[in-house]
Amino acid sequence: MSHAYTLPHGNTVGTLIATGTECLTQAGVGFGHGTANAYEEAIWLVLWKLGLPIDAPLGDEEESVENQPVTPEQQAQVAALFKARIDTRKPAAYLTQEAWLVGVPFYVDERAIVPRSFIAELLADGSIDHFLSDKTRKVLDLCTGNGSLACLAAMAFPEVEVTGADISTDALAVARINVDKHALQDRVTLVETDGLSKVPGPWDLILCNPPYVNADSMSKLPAEYLAEPELALAGGSDGMDFIRDLFAAAPGCMTEDAVMVLEIGNERDFFEAAFPLLPVFWLETSAGEDQVLLVTKQSLLAQAKLQSQ
Repeated sequence: MSHAYTLPHGNTVGTLIATGTECLTQAGVGFGHGTANAYEEAIWLVLWKLGLPIDAPLGDEEESVENQPVTPEQQAQVAALFKARIDTRKPAAYLTQEAWLVGVPFYVDERAIVPRSFIAELLADGSIDHFLSDKTRKVLDLCTGNGSLACLAAMAFPEVEVTGADISTDALAVARINVDKHALQDRVTLVETDGLSKVPGPWDLILCNPPYVNADSMSKLPAEYLAEPELALAGGSDGMDFIRDLFAAAPGCMTEDAVMVLEIGNERDFFEAAFPLLPVFWLETSAGEDQVLLVTKQSLLAQAKLQSQ
């Protein structure tokens, strides 16, 4: 369905943001790749195109850039970027080739899913630290995508070694850019693997933001999500296909006190239906406490034992 829209215009940063917000609203684009609404996305696109910091002060703040003048040429460049966003329906991060997680910039392109994991918050704010042992040294980021969580884990835990693993060689090529960008080559290793097959560990901590979208939800995704690699999203009829295999293999790849932090998005009901006997800790994020869970090796072993009886 096509929408009529008016491209952003105006001779100041503030008017470009205001008219850009209206433009994205009129065009009916989808959000969820780093922004939640038209206003946030307009700020991102305008400031990025003008070469201003993404966190530049706005509104009534001192030093606000909203009254900063823009040239006709800059107006045209901003309008062209908004037109590309609307016409292609690609997430803004693919157009800017940049995504931010907990204030840290990462490179991204169409070869990898746009990073937006709530696990990033938990690494940054220390929420999972008390679940870890003082012996935690080996960390695996499975389904690493563009490598952002692997990099953030290395930043959060200076004493650990991190492996970022993915089945997609394309995604790993993007992850390599980010590992190099943040000068983490000595602490983050990248491995191509299908599940845990080539990364047997044993691991002290496994982070995983897997493909978990159920088939019905996949069929209803906005175009912006369809621009991403399907491999990184589709999780089978109930979204749990990858996770079933992961839980079966994981205990053999975990140290005695190891834990796994797993993102399952909006699929908590499907998760609990698939694993009714599994005790887990639901972790609080900015999106509530249904998105990310923590499970211990011992819980996975106990579940496997109950299932076999």
